[in-house]
Amino acid sequence: MSERLQPGDVAPDFELPDADESAVSLASLRGRRVILYFYPAAMTPGCTKESVDFEGSLAELEAAGVTVVGVSPDKPAKLAKFREKEGLTFPLLSDPDAEVLKAYGAYGEKKLYGKVVVGVIRSTFIIDAEGRIEKAYYNVKATGHVERLRRDLGV
Repeated sequence: MSERLQPGDVAPDFELPDADESAVSLASLRGRRVILYFYPAAMTPGCTKESVDFEGSLAELEAAGVTVVGVSPDKPAKLAKFREKEGLTFPLLSDPDAEVLKAYGAYGEKKLYGKVVVGVIRSTFIIDAEGRIEKAYYNVKATGHVERLRRDLGV
């Protein structure tokens, strides 16, 4: 597992395909605050809850100048199905090789039902307009996470 990012660190840049296979880069979002969240798998209960919560808060977040972007190891086709099924309107990015997940320390050993496994560590980052980590949250719970972010952001 790679090192965990801390506030003040430069956010690792990336370019990944979205659900429509269009490239999205972190550099293209400069000038806005970004919530970048990493989740294990589209269309699973926790990931659906978290993503739907982000969608429910999207108008307020965007009004506050915050862009939401989700990243998982899912292929673009699965992300497109997830987006359509749940009515998600923010970018969902595909990282099947987990390179970006690893760059953010969001991939590695974790406990799942009492067993140690290797996989996606549900994590969220607030990135400032200059591309630095403002806040880093690791091992977050899907339920209540978006509300906590809103409180921390004052939204």
